[in-house]
Amino acid sequence: MRSRWTALLAVLFLAVLAPRSSDAQAGPPQTQQRTTGTKGGLKQNYPNPFNPETVIPFTVGDFPTCSNPSRRYQVSLRVYNGLVQLVALPVLQRGSNDVAGGQRLNRLSLPCGEYQAYWDGKYLNTRQEVASGVYLYELEVDGYRMSKKMLVTK
Repeated sequence: MRSRWTALLAVLFLAVLAPRSSDAQAGPPQTQQRTTGTKGGLKQNYPNPFNPETVIPFTVGDFPTCSNPSRRYQVSLRVYNGLVQLVALPVLQRGSNDVAGGQRLNRLSLPCGEYQAYWDGKYLNTRQEVASGVYLYELEVDGYRMSKKMLVTK
């Protein structure tokens, strides 16, 4: 019975991630960006799949123009497992300006720019590595959310 519930949860999780049928229409491919132009953007982590660590690139604001360089954005980056449970808060690695790294990306105030986050593949506040599988990472910039998936392999 337990394996049936596990299978059902896996199917539901994958159904959420699958593209909609309206997105698969015939014709020339169209690119859709998950950015608002003023909030930021989330890029694919690398390497992907990974074991045990990864880097997540992202932008804040209307980078590269940065029309209002004095504006600060509230930024969070979270990693979730297949059951949408919080697994980790990656650490700010570096930015395109003089922003100090090493801080957890949880409601940080950042200026417009290009950044990288680092995740060591471990559960939040522990030294235990996460299990193999699909994980979601979500960037929130001033309340606007963007997410992508990544794969951990062992």
